[in-house]
Amino acid sequence: MNSLTIIITICFFILIAYLFDITSSRTKIPSVILLLVLGWAIKQLTIFFKFKHIPNFPLILPILGTIGLILIVLEGSLSIKITRYNSNLIIKSFLGALLPMLTLAFGLVYLFTEFNKYSFRLSLINAIPLCVISSAFAIPSTINLLSADREFIIYESSLSDVMGVIFFNFIVINQVFNFYSFFNLSLQFLFIAAISFISIVMLSFLLSKIEHHIKFIPIILIVILIYSITQFYNLPALLFILFFGLFLGNIDILKKLTWIRKFYPNELDTEIIKFKELTNESSFLIRTFFFLIFGYFISTSEFLNFSTLIWAIGITIIILVFRIIQLKISKLPLIPLLFISPRGLVTILLFLSIIPSEKILLVNKSLIVQVVVLTSLLMMLAGLPTKLKKQNI
Repeated sequence: MNSLTIIITICFFILIAYLFDITSSRTKIPSVILLLVLGWAIKQLTIFFKFKHIPNFPLILPILGTIGLILIVLEGSLSIKITRYNSNLIIKSFLGALLPMLTLAFGLVYLFTEFNKYSFRLSLINAIPLCVISSAFAIPSTINLLSADREFIIYESSLSDVMGVIFFNFIVINQVFNFYSFFNLSLQFLFIAAISFISIVMLSFLLSKIEHHIKFIPIILIVILIYSITQFYNLPALLFILFFGLFLGNIDILKKLTWIRKFYPNELDTEIIKFKELTNESSFLIRTFFFLIFGYFISTSEFLNFSTLIWAIGITIIILVFRIIQLKISKLPLIPLLFISPRGLVTILLFLSIIPSEKILLVNKSLIVQVVVLTSLLMMLAGLPTKLKKQNI
């Protein structure tokens, strides 16, 4: 396969992904589902035509997933506007992301320990990936929703990604859970918040001084670099991305501080809009490659593995039950929010990051694929009620 063939193939699949994205509002099929199916179809074609020169996708997938996670959380956090009018919605989103995650995680731990006799810690490590709402799946599916419902999903799924990763890393790193481990986590939160705030101040200063026409790619690379360094030292790195996006997306609040105005260039509002646009398009590109490659690794036998399919259906039903309770308590509409609780990119990344000695047999690739697909298919049900509602208005 020569270089021109590779370029043509990449461009062709990206354009197909773009077509999926712009037509999902009419087909009601989430674009990520179509990407997974397309990736699976590509695998069947490579088998049929007996292609031998296939890139080392297992090495590429975690890298793409990590970069995609950074951009998706950054994209979501940039969209969160903190005002006194939406503070109640943010609180509901935070509790909606945290409480069902904890409840489901400890519920699965009980099932894993009761039926399979796994230890508490190993069960929890393997349960957490199944408890995180995927913003990579959820946010693109909200294109047809009313603005209030869309805003809730953006807040909830972005916070779920961040808290899920922090929760998972906390359990993996700490062999014992005591006062010191929680105190250390609190200090890490404060440290990351300080880094995020300083980064925004420096960004404002740089944007006021840089006259070169290339500004945003270096900024994104610096963000990824800081994430990687903090993650290397087992700090809650994804929290940095969340804080960074929140600070940048709400820079109008920060500029009210007298001492920070000297760092605030007059054109920063326009530059932030451009930065958001670049982040959104970069997120789309990385997300496309990730789900195509992951779909490439999905085999029919894994999805039709009946030994795990019963567990996958049971977990999906539990997710729906907990979501009904959550939405009722928060006094939010069941339709269409009930169906938008997909598992996806973070679930896959956390599962791939579990070291072999800490994996349990039940939580395997088949179970992960089945839960991701089942919860994603449920999102298709969210579009019809919204369409009918709009017709009745």
